[in-house]
Amino acid sequence: NSEDVRCKCICPPYKDHSGHIYNKNVSQKDCDCLHVVEPMPVPGPDVEAYCLRCECKYEERSSVTIKVSNIILLA
Repeated sequence: NSEDVRCKCICPPYKDHSGHIYNKNVSQKDCDCLHVVEPMPVPGPDVEAYCLRCECKYEERSSVTIKVSNIILLA
């Protein structure tokens, strides 16, 4: 399920841009600032410096396991 994987990038404030959290369903190899941060909030020359400040993490979950656990807890 494509909703069970995502890349989450947390980007702190940079110059006159406020911090932001970006989420996108991408493969683990594409989990980086350049593939996830859209639209890029800074102009071309600042992209590298902006992306170096961002922390990107690939996350997986099993929604089926979560649903089954909730059913068991509620029963």
